[in-house]
Amino acid sequence: MTIATSRRAFLLGSGALVVSFSLGAEAQEGEVQAGTSAPQPTFTAIDNDRLDSWIRVDANSHITVFTGKAELGQGIRTALTQVAAEELEVAPGEIELITADTGRTPNEGFTAGSMSMPNSGTSIRKAAAQMRRLLVEAAAQTLAVAPESLTLQGKQIRSGDRALSYGEVAAALNLEVPLAGDPALKAPDTLTVIGRDVPRLDIPGKVTGAPAYIQDMRLPGMLHARVVRPPGYGATLTQVDTSAIEALPGVVGVVREGNFLAVIAEREFQAVTAMRELARRARWSAGTELPEQAEIHNVLRGLESEVGTVAEEGDANPSGDKVFEARFTRPYQMHGSIGPSCGIARLEPDGTLIVWSHTQGVYPDRAAIAEMLGMEPGRVRVIHVEGSGCYGHNGADDAAADAALIASRLPPGRPVRVQWMREQENAWEPFGPAMSITVRGAVTNGRISDFTFDLWSNIHTTRPGGAGALLAARQKSGPATPNTPRLQISPSGNGDRNANPLYTIPNKRILWHFIPDMPLRVSAMRALGAYANVFALESAIDELALLAQADPVAFRLAHLEDERARAVVQMAAERFGWETATRGPGRGKGFAFARYKNLAAYLAVAVEVEVERETGRTRLVRAVAAIDSGQAVSPNGIRNQTEGGILQAASWTLYEAVTFDRREITSVDWSSYPILRFASVPETVEVHVIDRPGEPFLGTGEAAQGPVAGAIGNAVRDAIGLRLTDLPFSRQRVLAALTAG
Repeated sequence: MTIATSRRAFLLGSGALVVSFSLGAEAQEGEVQAGTSAPQPTFTAIDNDRLDSWIRVDANSHITVFTGKAELGQGIRTALTQVAAEELEVAPGEIELITADTGRTPNEGFTAGSMSMPNSGTSIRKAAAQMRRLLVEAAAQTLAVAPESLTLQGKQIRSGDRALSYGEVAAALNLEVPLAGDPALKAPDTLTVIGRDVPRLDIPGKVTGAPAYIQDMRLPGMLHARVVRPPGYGATLTQVDTSAIEALPGVVGVVREGNFLAVIAEREFQAVTAMRELARRARWSAGTELPEQAEIHNVLRGLESEVGTVAEEGDANPSGDKVFEARFTRPYQMHGSIGPSCGIARLEPDGTLIVWSHTQGVYPDRAAIAEMLGMEPGRVRVIHVEGSGCYGHNGADDAAADAALIASRLPPGRPVRVQWMREQENAWEPFGPAMSITVRGAVTNGRISDFTFDLWSNIHTTRPGGAGALLAARQKSGPATPNTPRLQISPSGNGDRNANPLYTIPNKRILWHFIPDMPLRVSAMRALGAYANVFALESAIDELALLAQADPVAFRLAHLEDERARAVVQMAAERFGWETATRGPGRGKGFAFARYKNLAAYLAVAVEVEVERETGRTRLVRAVAAIDSGQAVSPNGIRNQTEGGILQAASWTLYEAVTFDRREITSVDWSSYPILRFASVPETVEVHVIDRPGEPFLGTGEAAQGPVAGAIGNAVRDAIGLRLTDLPFSRQRVLAALTAG
């Protein structure tokens, strides 16, 4: 096939693909004919177990560190740079950090689960310590001195008045060696960079208007594309006339493959204009009927396929006169990224494909895109570029797949940028799953004696594990099929994350009623099931404390044996002034605690809310949190992440819910999907970091979500005397409860 400068339509194979193009001179230079051969280089996988996969020092003493984790706004670039700088005895500014790129960095899976510091931070620190040891040992041999007599400063290794640069020594070293399992790390009392606040590397461009996100990215000769999505799930394209679209100014081509429909133009607004006209002309089948939104939680309970036991101790049978029982629900919620998803791709003359994406997993995305296009994974390179908002599986992977599919149909050398529209982002991103939970607990002699927790949920992640996770792959001809979710109970959990309370309870039973397939498209959203599970759990703990006639904080401490858990609870209560805090009319205070995944960061939070009884409007006034995420590399980064988590969780808890009718998603803009706005930001947010020098990194980013929801729920209960169990606490829902109450 030849794609030339004249306007033509091509019908390939069975006729499933129709592509028509009008290409300028720049594209002619990359013209490729079917049947011609070209070099086929591959982007081979990086060996995670080799030292030079993590760190390199060149002859000029330039230090490059590699991480498979992506910067998402959590400040991980800063913290990882600090870790490397500490062990190499250099300033953080001397480190060049390369993030998530299948052509350059190790495969660290997804940037998710607050695992960047536990995984990448630990590996980079070990690699830097090993590099330091190799440099010192080699320099000691060259200088004929004992290694312990050498000092390191300014990328030099010194012995008296003699010095060797890092580059001189490294040039003679073989760095293609296994990564040491247990190198000698610097002692906690000798640290000068770890544990200190340093300026965030990712902030300057964001506050000065410099290009900071993939949405800002522009490449020479870049084309712009827009995809026309179906009106709803399951709808198929039955008819479309593209001739009028091809005649529009600037239009380069229309791509139709099965139910995948896109337009390409020279300029972005030309693509938007053509997309709208193409959408007007497209005809679609009715698609899949959705459940009634008002019945969604009853529907979910009817979709369970099996029941898994998450935890069981003793013989749980909550009974007696001091029993609390309630059903808690979480709606579908969206990531609501401020910048709609974007992807850029370019087919190279040698047949390889480069994709720029704000995906949270460059290697899994590479595998999925390669499968979709029938390419070897080694011929696809995915490079992470930060996106404007996320924390979870939004439309990033899909936008990358859109761009890759379109680029694969273009002559080589011409990049194409796919930018989703707001209504596409809101309607088609994978949502945070709706959940339904029933909690029942009993109090005997002032303590929890029996506790049961039943949750109805799916697996909470459909991240790329194959082409079936990508919209383009599902909509193209010969569509890919999503993997079948399976019930998997693990220590860290997913849908059942944090369902098992950390509190000491002699008789408990935690069951997961597994839903394999959800009515709406869902996947990972920050904290997975922990958000709803901790909300339900901590709401129940407060009610049980009331039954025991105990202070909520004292009640929690009475059931906590883990000293680090007790420490965050005590600090949050103390810094909030829990025992002395007074509330005015319509105000209430609430408290909550969780250890994320029961094996990561500890967080406790006390909040004050204000409820307007006349309108139902609920506002978070003040939040004070204490967090222990192990050794604190960047205390300010931990505070940043926790503050952001508090605000995001407050937005979920007070405002956010996906809406839909029987045919389509209806919450397609900021009016129909409200989020926390500046006018509703709390007056005070305090985060107190408990540092644990020498302890493992525990991660930070997802520790606040569940406790904040629980604390707000408890504060509303304190303010109005009613327990709200359905999220979010919207103005209408609170007003209805007050009226009924």
